[in-house]
Amino acid sequence: MMREHQGLASRIIAARGRMSLPAEDAGMPLFTHHHFSVSQQPIMLQAQAWSERVSGLLDTPMSRTQRQQSFAGEMDSYVFKDMIYLDCRTDPLAQSRTLAKISCDNVRDFVFHVAVEGVMETLTDSRRERKSTQFVPGILALDMGQPMRMLRPTYAHVLAFFLPRAMVEAEIADADALHGQVLAYTSPLTRLLLAHLVALSRDLRGMSATAAEEAIRVCVDLLLAAFGKQQRLTSSARAAAQSVLRSQIQRHVQSRLYSKDLTPENVLRAFDLSRPTLYRMFENEGGLGTYIRNCRLREAAEELVSMRRTAVMEIAYGLGFGSASDFTRAFRRAYGMTPQDFRALGLDLRRT
Repeated sequence: MMREHQGLASRIIAARGRMSLPAEDAGMPLFTHHHFSVSQQPIMLQAQAWSERVSGLLDTPMSRTQRQQSFAGEMDSYVFKDMIYLDCRTDPLAQSRTLAKISCDNVRDFVFHVAVEGVMETLTDSRRERKSTQFVPGILALDMGQPMRMLRPTYAHVLAFFLPRAMVEAEIADADALHGQVLAYTSPLTRLLLAHLVALSRDLRGMSATAAEEAIRVCVDLLLAAFGKQQRLTSSARAAAQSVLRSQIQRHVQSRLYSKDLTPENVLRAFDLSRPTLYRMFENEGGLGTYIRNCRLREAAEELVSMRRTAVMEIAYGLGFGSASDFTRAFRRAYGMTPQDFRALGLDLRRT
C-alpha cells in the first residue's frame, strides 16, 4: 500500500548523499517538494498509513480505536541537498525513537521541532524522567542518535528542521547537550525567530522556489543562533553545577576510603550518573577508578608516617588493597619508592 511513497529515513539518507554535489552544477532544483496525506485511504487504514509513512525513523503505535476511526495526517516535505524541512499536521498520537530503531539506521541528524499548534510532551531520559513540554509555539531540539518518546494528546501542527550533525556542531560547541532542550521566546533574537516561523508556515506554499529556500534557510540560521546563544548562556551554570557535583563526589569518596563498597559502579548508582559523564568529570585524573586509588594511596602515605606502629599491610588492607604486591606496585608508581622506604624517609624527616 505504501510502497509508492519513499520513507522519511531514506529521504534523509538520500539528501545527505547529495550534499557533496551542488544542485546548480547538476542541473537539479533547489529542493524537491512532496505532499503526503492519508485522506485518500479508507478510514480504517488511515492511522496505519501514517504509521507506515514514518516507520523508517519512528515507532508510531496506533490503538484499536485510532485504527477504527478516521485519522487526519498530512505532511509536506522539502528536501534540500543538505537538510530537510517538514510541515506536519496530525490527530493525537504517540511516537518514539528507540535504541532498537537507532541501531538499525545511520540517521544521526538533529531535529528542531516547532509546535505551531497543540501541546507535546517529550521524554528524553527515561532513567531520570526528564520531560520537555512544548506549548505553542515552543521549539524542542532532538538528537536523532538518542532515544525519545513523544506524546501529542491533541491535534498538532508541527514544523521540523532536520539538520546534519556537522552543521549543528559547527555552530554549537556543546551540541550533544541539546537533546530535550526547549527554546523559550524571551529575547529579541528568539522573538524574531518566532515571527519568521509563523510567516514560513503561513506563506511557504505560495512562494517561488528561490524565495522558499531563502525563507527556510533564514529560519535555520536563526534557530542555530538562538540555541547557540542559549548554550553559551547556560554553559557557566552547567559548569558551576558540575563543580558542585564533583565536590560532592569527592567528599563521598573521602568519607568511604576504608569501605570495600567504594567502587565507580557504586558511585554511579549513588549519584545516578551515566558512566561517560562520570568519566569526563574525572578525566584529568584518569577516571574515577584512578582517582579513588590515588586518594587511598595518599591516605596510606599519611598513615605510614603518622601510624608507624601499624603494619604496612594492615594499612593497605584497611584501604581496600587486596594484596601486598598490588599495594607495593601502586605505591611505587605513585611515589617512586616502596611503602617501607617511604615510612623510613618520613621518620627521618620528622627527626630533623
